[in-house]
Amino acid sequence: MTSSTSTTDTEAPGGLGGPDDVTKEVPPKGAAELTGRSPGQLMWRRFKRDRTGVVSAYVVIFFFAVAILAPLIAKVYGKDPYTLYGQDDPSLLNEFGYPVAPNGGVSGDFWFGVEPGLGRDVFTQLLYGIRTSLGISIAVTIAVTLTAILLGVAAGYLGGRTDYFIGRVTDLLMAFPSQLFFVAFMPIVVAIAVDPADETPTWLRVTALIAVQWFLGWMGLARLLRGQVLTLREREFIEAARVTGASPWRIIRRELLPNLVTPILVQATLMLPGFVTAEAGLSFLGVGIVEPTPDWGRMFAKGGEVYQNDLTYMFFPGIAMVIFIVAFNLLGDSVRDAFDPKTAR
Repeated sequence: MTSSTSTTDTEAPGGLGGPDDVTKEVPPKGAAELTGRSPGQLMWRRFKRDRTGVVSAYVVIFFFAVAILAPLIAKVYGKDPYTLYGQDDPSLLNEFGYPVAPNGGVSGDFWFGVEPGLGRDVFTQLLYGIRTSLGISIAVTIAVTLTAILLGVAAGYLGGRTDYFIGRVTDLLMAFPSQLFFVAFMPIVVAIAVDPADETPTWLRVTALIAVQWFLGWMGLARLLRGQVLTLREREFIEAARVTGASPWRIIRRELLPNLVTPILVQATLMLPGFVTAEAGLSFLGVGIVEPTPDWGRMFAKGGEVYQNDLTYMFFPGIAMVIFIVAFNLLGDSVRDAFDPKTAR
C-alpha cells in the first residue's frame, strides 16, 4: 500500500519564516517620494504661495514689458511722443492751448488725451516716459549693487585698515542730504562737460543722473553686506577653506557671495522703486530729463502747471506711478519673506 506524501513549507522555530520568507515593506502605490529641495526651490515654493507677491510680480513684469516694447506699441498705435498733433490739427486745442474735447481730449484717436499746449499724444508720452525712468533706475540699481558688493565685502573680509578707510568714507557720504545733493549737483555735473551756452545732449543728462544717484546710493547696502561678511568669516566653512589654502578671492567668490544672495536680491528690489521716484523728482524740479525727451517726472511737472484746467493730464502718469511703486514695494516684501519666512512684515 502506497502512501502519498505532501510537500509542506518548513518553518523556523517560533513560527518565524526563514531568510527567504522575510518580506520587504513596499510603500503604498501612488505615495509621493520625499526628495530634497535646494534653498532656491524652497524660496520659490514659498513665493508662489504668496498671492500678493505673485500679483505684484505680474504688475512689475507688465511695466517692464511696456518699457521694452514701447516703440512697437507706439508703431501699432500709430502715433509717437514727439509729433505736435495739436499744432497740426487746430480742432484739438482751443485758443488757450487746452484740449477741446472733454476729459483732456480722450478719444478713440488719443486714448489718454492730448497734452495741453503742444498737443502731443499722452499715451505714447507715458509709454516712453516709463521707458526712460525705468532704464535710468535699472542702471543706477546695477551700479549701486556692484559698488556695494565690492566695498562691503572687502571691508568685512579684509578688515583692518581697509575696513577703517571704507567705513569712514561711508560715514562721510551718508552725512550728505541725498535729495539736496541731487538737486544742487546735477547742474554742476552737467556744466563740467558742456558749456552753459550750448544745449546739453540727452545722453549726458542720463549719464549725469546715473552718476549722481549712484554716488550717494551704495552706502546702505555696503554696510549691510559688511555686517553679514563679519558674521560669515568666523564660520567653520570659511576656516576650513583657509586651512585648505584657498585664496581670499576664491573664498569670497565660492563661499561668501553665495551666502549674500538673499540680502543683495531683497535690497535691490527695495531700492529700485526709490530710484524711480528720485529720478522723477529730479525731472519734476527741472534738473533731470528736459524737453523734448519723454519722462515720468517731466509729465508730473507739466501736470502741475495745467491741473487747474486739465486734471486728466496728471491722472494717467500719476496712477501709473502709484501702481508701479506699490507693486514693486510689495514684491520686495514678498521676496524678503520668501527667503526668510521667519521675518514678519
